[in-house]
Amino acid sequence: MNLSWQIVRLELKETFSISYGNYTFREALIVSLKSHNTIGYGECTAIDYYQINLQDFVQKLEVIKEQIEFQKIIHPIEFYTFLLTLDLPSFLRSALDCAYWDLFGKLEDKSFLELNAIQIKQLPESSITISVDSIENQIQKIKKSSWNKFKVKCNHFNKSEVKSLLELSYDIALDSNGSFDKENCIWLQDEIASEKFYYLEQPMKKGQENYEILNANLHSNWMADEDCQDITSLEQLKPHYKSINIKLVKCGGLTPAIEMIQKARSLNYKIMIGCMTESSVGISAGSVLAPLCDFADLDGANLVANDIAKGSQIVNGQIQISEKPGLGISII
Repeated sequence: MNLSWQIVRLELKETFSISYGNYTFREALIVSLKSHNTIGYGECTAIDYYQINLQDFVQKLEVIKEQIEFQKIIHPIEFYTFLLTLDLPSFLRSALDCAYWDLFGKLEDKSFLELNAIQIKQLPESSITISVDSIENQIQKIKKSSWNKFKVKCNHFNKSEVKSLLELSYDIALDSNGSFDKENCIWLQDEIASEKFYYLEQPMKKGQENYEILNANLHSNWMADEDCQDITSLEQLKPHYKSINIKLVKCGGLTPAIEMIQKARSLNYKIMIGCMTESSVGISAGSVLAPLCDFADLDGANLVANDIAKGSQIVNGQIQISEKPGLGISII
């Protein structure tokens, strides 16, 4: 098995504004695993608020390249067990895990869904992100969009703006990326109208000292993002969050994400499969878990002007999972 990688610059269609900053591009690390003239692909992006530096990852790949290439083709779950011995950051481990699932499925001539006996009984509809902006501009973008579900980004709490969004006859979620405070959250969860937001994501900065005031039994459908990194946090978060956002790069890939979904179901969480701003490499990986989830936020490649790959697609919110072997990824 051969390992290679490249860093690509993904230009965004418009400035992506959230509480952490404004972004016009993302850098992505594309990992390739090759065997028998077949290539599998995985991706992780540089996210500053997660302290992700792709050059650090490249140095790590150079160190472990020989160990990975020494591996024979084994089942992806066994390969993930091997990855755990390398002490990799979750973002990099995810890229390698997804690349291996893509490679293994292509070699076996079976899709990820077939390999894991996942049936598509129903698929959630993906949201499209509405960046931080004036409330007037945000509402205008919602009304002009051909999508049906919207994740509205906030950089502060403004009661009148929240009420303006509640007055709209659209499916809207709020994502403050940690910019609300405790007083804001208490008002929201006591306000019956907040039930109209189909979820409210990561309202405050991560940490138990903040989320301990959130009550999962009140009106707001609180969804944990930064507070929910992997399977170990699920039981502790349960009294406070009704829903969780699973991102492959946070938990370490498709293999741990499946286990995390099973655990979350046993605890009666609602589950969203989410993404970073990434190409169709990363989106194709996340899409295969959509049949197991209640919500989807897989608009990452739709925000990119120079997508580098083909695979599963999100068309006006409709998830179209590739039926090709592996994750169905090909590089353009």
